[in-house]
Amino acid sequence: MTGIARTGKHKARVACLAGWRHRPPMLMLTTIHGLMTDDALHERLHDLSHRDAVETIRLERHDMQRHRLRVETDKGTACAIALPRDLALEDGAVLAIDEARAIVVRAIEERWLELVPRDAQAALELGYHAGNLHWRVQFREGCLAVALEGPEQAYLDRVAMFFADGRARRGDG
Repeated sequence: MTGIARTGKHKARVACLAGWRHRPPMLMLTTIHGLMTDDALHERLHDLSHRDAVETIRLERHDMQRHRLRVETDKGTACAIALPRDLALEDGAVLAIDEARAIVVRAIEERWLELVPRDAQAALELGYHAGNLHWRVQFREGCLAVALEGPEQAYLDRVAMFFADGRARRGDG
């Protein structure tokens, strides 16, 4: 429901707050206390895990590169990550720890598309094509592995011509 407030010649819409759910405040996370494998943190995290007091933030690789983002833990705690530029998120980073709880970042396993070229010429063309698309790749035994940072079909559509003429095939199934 909205109403109109009049101030002189100006009109402004005023939102009626009745019925809005109260949102709990967002937890600000501004530093990294260490990694969950660090000796100094490991024992504390172990004790907290026995009390079910370790919350997890699951992030994809591209989100790990960000310094500012809004996330929610596996237990529903709303968090705002705001790290200085000299700190970087990584798998196992402990963003908060006290006597009541800990918040740990865990990486979501990356998905890869393996492309197997027919021959050396096709390998060069496929690598050139992947480079032009700015895809993140790894060179594996006999194939080009492409990190999937979006829907798999979008990647398959971009290499369909390599499949159509037999220059490449999928290597992962």
